[in-house]
Amino acid sequence: MNNYKIGVFDSGLGGLSVLKELINTLPNEDYLFYEDSINNPYGEKTEEELLKITSNIVNYLLEQKCKIIVIACNTATTSCMKKLREIYEDTIFVGTVPAIKVAYDNNYKNVINLSTPYTQNSKRVCELINDFKNDDENIYNISGENLANLIELNKKEEIDELLNKLLSSYKDKCDALVLGCTHYSLIKDEIKKVLPNVALLDGCTGVANEVKRQLENNHLLSDRKGKGTLEIINTKSNILIERSMEILSK
Repeated sequence: MNNYKIGVFDSGLGGLSVLKELINTLPNEDYLFYEDSINNPYGEKTEEELLKITSNIVNYLLEQKCKIIVIACNTATTSCMKKLREIYEDTIFVGTVPAIKVAYDNNYKNVINLSTPYTQNSKRVCELINDFKNDDENIYNISGENLANLIELNKKEEIDELLNKLLSSYKDKCDALVLGCTHYSLIKDEIKKVLPNVALLDGCTGVANEVKRQLENNHLLSDRKGKGTLEIINTKSNILIERSMEILSK
């Protein structure tokens, strides 16, 4: 048993979708959520920039005695997790990738993968598409450029405009949309306005289950009987911490 914290980080508020599922799955654990809003969006940075940014975050979380680190960002996972595992070889990492396999496992035939520019073109996403796509399935790999930033800034009108621009032509073409950036899970209602009959898929449940499995296998589960604690750090503004608590309470 181990009562150290679970460290979770994202380029901002998007990782709240993962954090919420983690708390539901493992309520007795303590959490430290690192929102790197000052560097948002990750999806428009180079691999070298991202590795430097994420390494600094990992160093901080390890200094805070986190027993496992959850990369609650598809871009950071696809670009950096392999290298982070090599650098911090004694650290357990769990990442998140677009739920493309979930779409195929549930027999959706026409799927949109909406993700950041980096994730859209990443080797890992291309592998997922090639591994699971069949001849009778279509996948539309779409970049939500600047969408994560608009979500971070809570620019509601601009979010609606961009979603209409990106998705309206797919209204009668698709039966599922993969939320390929954790920020996008925060605007499910807005996406549904454009694509009302499309299933929205994310990987949050799978991430939470994998964290639980890793803690069990490494004998790191908390032995606390009551509810754990939550600390949120935002690199840009304490106001964003207040907004985060509001989102978690919904």
